[in-house]
Amino acid sequence: MRVTPPLLQHAQALLGELLRSVFAADRVVAAYFRQHRDLGHGERGFVAELVFAVLRRKRSLSARCAGDLSSRRLLLAALACVQGMNRRQLAEVLSESESKWLAQAKAVRLEDLSPAVRLDLPDWLYGELLAGFAADELERLAAALNQPAPLDLRVNPLKAGRDEVLQKLLESGLAASPCPYSPLGIRLAGKPALAGHPLFLDGCVEVQDEGSQLLGFLLQPRRGQMVADFCAGAGGKTLLLGALMRSQGRLYAFDVADRRLAKLKPRLARSGLSNVHPVRIESERDVRVGRLAGKLDRVLVDAPCSGLGTLRRNPDLKWRQSPASVVELTTKQGAILAAAASLVKPGGRLVYATCSLLEAENDRIVDGFLAEHPQFVACPAGQILQQQDIALDTGERLRLLPHRHATDGFFATAMERRQ
Repeated sequence: MRVTPPLLQHAQALLGELLRSVFAADRVVAAYFRQHRDLGHGERGFVAELVFAVLRRKRSLSARCAGDLSSRRLLLAALACVQGMNRRQLAEVLSESESKWLAQAKAVRLEDLSPAVRLDLPDWLYGELLAGFAADELERLAAALNQPAPLDLRVNPLKAGRDEVLQKLLESGLAASPCPYSPLGIRLAGKPALAGHPLFLDGCVEVQDEGSQLLGFLLQPRRGQMVADFCAGAGGKTLLLGALMRSQGRLYAFDVADRRLAKLKPRLARSGLSNVHPVRIESERDVRVGRLAGKLDRVLVDAPCSGLGTLRRNPDLKWRQSPASVVELTTKQGAILAAAASLVKPGGRLVYATCSLLEAENDRIVDGFLAEHPQFVACPAGQILQQQDIALDTGERLRLLPHRHATDGFFATAMERRQ
């Protein structure tokens, strides 16, 4: 798209709001576009991708900007150094002095920067990840996290088969292919607008990252069972669990936020599911949770976490999270997992999952839980998935990474209650 002064002005205004805001970037972007409905779909896409490029690469772009960290300079550096535009393509928006400055910015050698700056990570996060990944793999992981995520869909098997949906998507002019792991996953090329597509309106598809889909298959709920999605949020995984249950049995969608559960209602209406029961709870110790103690066949705990595995789509998180916020989260995660475990009956399955890359939120939480709850034993994730013809084995615990699996970063452990 041609970079015009009005487009760059919108990007400047939006980036300024993002850099000042305490709210999640996607909320700020959505609010900005609601206020500027004159922007077309392509213009919104250009502006959003440009400001997200700055959020992804803020540290290395700041190094190129040599002290002038204005929104305009960061955006121009992103256009030239991240999106690869030359000065001719930027002629409409560049002054003569900016043109000279931009040449100097492009000449900065990334190899001369520190590893954390070069990889666009906060120092603390670089240190945490370096403890779990070799330096060369961390380079590949960071590079993958700095790329926009693809658009994945999940087919609703109550309404259509994947082959049928693929064919209809292709017929409507969308480039689509099966996801490599999820039997219900479809990956689209680009970022087409789907809100008005017949397949979306009819509930045949939902937007859901392939990694998120695999958590449902790890829980493996069956028809007629009693199941809970303990931290349901807007219900993406809830809808998958209900579909895997063929809308039979009882599925509780617990969450502490009315706002998140409200987003589930229209999705639930499209899905055709009749076995989902959304329940707002005050906390993990809510009396409505206690009444189900020892009665459930399956419980999924997609715990509140740092979200650092989702940096492809939420790059602002790496600048908003901190060691202190992670410590606070791990306390919540342990309490939520223990409370959810009380619902599982003997022979039932509990899955703990996060979209974090940090050991503190993943293995340490599970190891601590298993040490305190000997009635639970870990089950090999690869074996569970193989039973469902999903050829993915990352060891006893599921570990998904963007540079290895082209999904968001996810961690999950399946556990069975033996007594």
